[in-house]
Amino acid sequence: MKLLGSFSDPRAVQGAVDYLRTLGIESQLYSEDGRTVSVWVQESDLQTAQAVWHEFLKNPYHEKYSNASWQVGQTDGALKYQGTQLNLFQRFIRLNWLIQAVAMIALLVYVSFYYFTPNAVFEALKFDTNHPWSWLTPAFMHFGAVHLLFNLSWWIFLGNQIVNRAGFIILLSLFTASALLSNWAQFLLVDENFGGLSGVVYAQMGFCWIYSRLNKHEQAILSKPIIGFMLVWMVLGFTDVLFISMANWAHLIGLLIGMSLAAMMYRTSDTGTS
Repeated sequence: MKLLGSFSDPRAVQGAVDYLRTLGIESQLYSEDGRTVSVWVQESDLQTAQAVWHEFLKNPYHEKYSNASWQVGQTDGALKYQGTQLNLFQRFIRLNWLIQAVAMIALLVYVSFYYFTPNAVFEALKFDTNHPWSWLTPAFMHFGAVHLLFNLSWWIFLGNQIVNRAGFIILLSLFTASALLSNWAQFLLVDENFGGLSGVVYAQMGFCWIYSRLNKHEQAILSKPIIGFMLVWMVLGFTDVLFISMANWAHLIGLLIGMSLAAMMYRTSDTGTS
């Protein structure tokens, strides 16, 4: 199913869903906090449903939505709450296989530093111009638990959002392009002593930032404070005032790649519908 949109009033959303049902469009509602509700529809119904959703957002409390609830006999909510239990394993196995694979490889690489000689693992996976496969492998290396958990948390959350809103091919393209180009940039501008998924995460952030700005009818994926924090963090990395060493050029190139891909995707879809 594809994400149609999100709204912060569950009862109003129920009316919109019931109105969709009168048009023969079935949907599902989900909420993790009991307030913001996301609506999902079959991909075959997405185009028609989007027109209805845009109209709903202009006047969510129009009487036709409450009338639709009576018409279909839906007086109680069909909302499914997902936030009462963590169920982390169940959530993980429902993710797209690419999200799972990248997370598992990064985790295995991190564990390997403890089972083998750390320097040997690093030498095997570090960037090397003579080995094309090594142009990707630095993205899977993390040198601390916090580094790993931070990157994987963002990779999983943003990756899932991108797959649901833009599709698997976009996430695959984003991962491949940002990993390759950010690794090359960091190598050419600094050296080969780096690792981590941060360049890809910044690409995801850049994509989600521009995607949300260009698709204002959908709920923003990232809040402005989070985007601001990530940008400030990246800038501080270039000033060398932080207590940690970061692959700053990988972050910047990743961010620009993500922003560019979102803009190109929007331009392509806009051209196709005009």
